[in-house]
Amino acid sequence: MERDKIFIFDTTLRDGTQGANISFSVRDKLQIIDRLDDIGIDYIEVGFPASNPKDEELFKELKNKKYKNSKIVAFGRTRYKDTSAEKDANLNLLVRSETDSVCIFGKSSSLHVEEVIETTLENNLSMIFDSVQLLKKYFSEVIFDGEHFFDGFRQNSDYAIKTLKAAQEAGADWIVPCDTNGGFLPGEMLEVLDTVSKEISVPLGVHFHNDSGCAVANTIVSVEKVKGIKMVQGTINGYGERCGNADLCQVVPGLELKLKKKCLKGSNLKHMTNLSRFVSEVANQTLVSSQPFVGHNAFAHKGGMHVSGVSKISKAFEHIEPESVGNTREILISELSGKKSIILKAKEFGVNLENDLEKVSKILNRIQNLEHKGYQFEAADGSFELLVKDIAGVKKEFFTLESFRVLNEKRAGGEMLSEATVKVYIGGDRIVETGEGNGPVNALDCALRKAIGSRYPSLSRIELADFKVRVLNEKKGTAAVVRVLIESTDGEKSWGTIGVSENIIEASWQALEDSVVYGLMHVEGTRQGK
Repeated sequence: MERDKIFIFDTTLRDGTQGANISFSVRDKLQIIDRLDDIGIDYIEVGFPASNPKDEELFKELKNKKYKNSKIVAFGRTRYKDTSAEKDANLNLLVRSETDSVCIFGKSSSLHVEEVIETTLENNLSMIFDSVQLLKKYFSEVIFDGEHFFDGFRQNSDYAIKTLKAAQEAGADWIVPCDTNGGFLPGEMLEVLDTVSKEISVPLGVHFHNDSGCAVANTIVSVEKVKGIKMVQGTINGYGERCGNADLCQVVPGLELKLKKKCLKGSNLKHMTNLSRFVSEVANQTLVSSQPFVGHNAFAHKGGMHVSGVSKISKAFEHIEPESVGNTREILISELSGKKSIILKAKEFGVNLENDLEKVSKILNRIQNLEHKGYQFEAADGSFELLVKDIAGVKKEFFTLESFRVLNEKRAGGEMLSEATVKVYIGGDRIVETGEGNGPVNALDCALRKAIGSRYPSLSRIELADFKVRVLNEKKGTAAVVRVLIESTDGEKSWGTIGVSENIIEASWQALEDSVVYGLMHVEGTRQGK
């Protein structure tokens, strides 16, 4: 076994799918397996063979595949309490899976043995021994997960250790104590694992859930402090039941960059951010912007003094280089921004304000005044770029609004329909178009596209991906100011735009207009410098 090598065991496709709203198709799972293999994950646990038609199909597909870096792992339980290992249906399904490795769980808690599965403590030890012994006849590698081990150790430490020893004596290649309820803090966890490391001679792994918010910390500290820990189990983005599992997107960078352990091959750590976002997209989950290492805000700087400092020496304000995990530094613009922030941000989209402090001051004053009214540019990079280019005198005018009007009609049968009329000028031509939609913003979008689409065919590539409304001063009721954020995409990049008004339609138009103008500016190739 390679010195200082920590083996990464991913259970996103098994334990991760037990999380609320997490579901993968067979195609999804195969795509994720390909990505995990590419980045160099050592073990990929894919689920229970034939537990449902979807997993049955997956295991059939996997029999025809070989991966260059990853071992495919089937998951199951020890034999049933009243059945021999040879006749146990679950174990036979594992044998027929023909995967590279197999992982089974057994009860390590006397409470669970006697009160949940309702058998004797001695029979449970036999269940563990018999199951591991049978599987070792068919697999070169058997991993044993001691389910509820940490709670079991707290209840009856001698018995909890006996369950691990039963697996070891039967030939298990890995022993993995599990904090299945996720309730342990690092201090007590280390005391437990210290005892385990003295009693168990085969390589150890750890499996932590996050119910106390300590899954990542427990995983990293166990590797740092406990002799014999060579495997860590977790999921991409921490997906999993209840509060989730240890997040491998935090664990792996922590081990590699902080503890100097070897987890992935070569320089594959730089693909971690892309992996996180790919799995999030496939799972149809919203990315957590504040997620350490890989989140959009992990290296985002907002305060003026911080931005100025980062521009001089980034390590003064960042614990690692963003590029080491495939992330990027982000300069956020707000009322807290200093002039340096404006200059750096403007440079990102081709506007050089280094020697034009008058315009920088004007931009900063505009931002501060707008944020006082409720604007927020951190999530509206498109609107910010348009603001800068407007003041810098390089913003292109694709059309000029004369007016718009929206009518809402309630039809018999409960159907609601919105109709919008938009009047714009393009050059010297006045254009009037009407569009219908399932809501006022949809109708405005349709009408605007009809009005300008023939002049700008590339508009068809621009789509609205998300629409958010927030009431800023709820106490004013229906007279409250609202903030509208629109996210758009052209299939290659995404951008956010913003509108603020006491009238939700006006706020929506502001965000919609910025979205279209920004999109055309980039799709039409009119970015500054092109």
